[in-house]
Amino acid sequence: MNLEELYKYLYWRMDPSDERAIKRFQQIIEVFKKFRDSGLVPTEAKILDICAGTGIAGVAMAKVTKAKTLTLLDARESDLKKSKDWVKIAGLELKPKLVVGDARNVAELVDEHDVAILWGLTMPHFDAFDAVKLFAGVASILSEDGVFLLEESDRVYSIFYRTGYKDILVETKTDTYTLISIHDGYDPIRGVFKRTYYKLPGFEKITEQAHRLWDIASQLSLGSVFFKEYKAITPSEHGVIGVSTVLYFRKPRKKVADEILRR
Repeated sequence: MNLEELYKYLYWRMDPSDERAIKRFQQIIEVFKKFRDSGLVPTEAKILDICAGTGIAGVAMAKVTKAKTLTLLDARESDLKKSKDWVKIAGLELKPKLVVGDARNVAELVDEHDVAILWGLTMPHFDAFDAVKLFAGVASILSEDGVFLLEESDRVYSIFYRTGYKDILVETKTDTYTLISIHDGYDPIRGVFKRTYYKLPGFEKITEQAHRLWDIASQLSLGSVFFKEYKAITPSEHGVIGVSTVLYFRKPRKKVADEILRR
């Protein structure tokens, strides 16, 4: 599994040089402002952006809440280095702390924060067991009244019911190449679909990936184990086009998280 290689070709709107990414940045700011004004997130807090990519969501939260500190965690160092451009676009003096590492090990990589964000429909990268470790790790490093925001969608409904699972799928199409993925098996123990990615023309193999196609209920119920407060804020409720359902968790159950992490 090579995420660095995959994201060289898999287009995602987070590059600060892309006008469409800048539009997305403004949409994220808009929804965070609503959360701030509703008292859902604290101001002048320590912010952690997990699977941050270029830091688009973390910088947006830092701007809206006047964050004390901002930490960006991602496995891809090349993307993290672009965060300075989002800071410049946001007009912030803040210098983010960049942490290169696996989000599953978040408890070992960062210190205590007040708000953690996992933004951009990222959960398919985590299988069912990974997710338990991830949620436990996040709960363990949040303050007593800490908040965890997770942007996600219901893939059980959207892929299996509305669209239908595809053996061959065009993932990205540009003027110079097309990236496709091909079904390569299913692991019932991990609950993941295996797909191999190829670049056309030339049918060049890029990487193999395993994806967990999560639904909202599973993630929300998992979060309820590690947090005392939990709810889903749907697009119709937050009202911001371009932002999916936001799963909101608050007040971590640290004893539960620590017990899981000690196993």
